[in-house]
Amino acid sequence: MKKTTFIIILALATSFGFGFAFKTIITTNNNNTMKKATGIGGIFFKCKDPKKMTEWYQKHLGLNTNPYGATFEWYEGADNTKKAQTQWTPFAETTKYFEPSTKDFMINYRVENLDALVEELKKEGVTIVDKIEAYDYGKFVHILDAEGNKIELWEPID
Repeated sequence: MKKTTFIIILALATSFGFGFAFKTIITTNNNNTMKKATGIGGIFFKCKDPKKMTEWYQKHLGLNTNPYGATFEWYEGADNTKKAQTQWTPFAETTKYFEPSTKDFMINYRVENLDALVEELKKEGVTIVDKIEAYDYGKFVHILDAEGNKIELWEPID
């Protein structure tokens, strides 16, 4: 009797294990949810005098400014060893960098696997403004949202 009970328990455990594994495989393969934006990479806005604006924020809000604005460092998720950053940058009100959008701001989103994401966005009919460009600190591309706001996507090299 003990041997039969053991075999039944082993069979049930094996069936459960295979069922769980099969469900995981099916869910993973059919659940086409690519991780897209993982955070805010930067906030950019137009102003009359970027240098004066940067100085104002440094003086009154204590931003640790640099020639590009200010960089906020933080740790990504529960992994306190993976440092990340968000950039804050005022641009001259005459900048063409936000075009074709007519808005006075642009948001940069941190993403993973920019190449694959751009391919997926193309399939979804999203307007891709330019080609992916690579720099020492990551890869970038610009898209337009549903209202024509230019958005910058950034795959950082942290």
